[in-house]
Amino acid sequence: MRPSGITDAEWQARQDLAACYRLLAHYRMTDLIYTHVSARIPGDGEAILINPYGLMFHEIRASDLVRVDLDGNPVQETNAPINRAGFFIHSAVHEARPDIACVASRTTTISAWPTTSPSASASPATSATSW
Repeated sequence: MRPSGITDAEWQARQDLAACYRLLAHYRMTDLIYTHVSARIPGDGEAILINPYGLMFHEIRASDLVRVDLDGNPVQETNAPINRAGFFIHSAVHEARPDIACVASRTTTISAWPTTSPSASASPATSATSW
């Protein structure tokens, strides 16, 4: 259910991000707490959406996502904490690259995602992608 006070653009971003989390769960790409995905809220360069700490990816709904500013402060009423490690990685990318709408990162010893730059070297232990 759509919470009150959320714009159409933010609601669409929430639905898209929740779908992304569920796809990651479906394809077993979660690595439990080591995979993170965040999305910029269209029209608001100072806030991003990120998953609440404690929910499995297959459980995340659009209304579960937490809106935080780039300092990690909740911009909406919430009792749900966020994963601080994921936030710090993602907020730095969102702040440095306002043209990027979504950031996904995954840390694992057995696979890697493509990096954002062809000149960046991707370690098999850590890599990130954004779009």
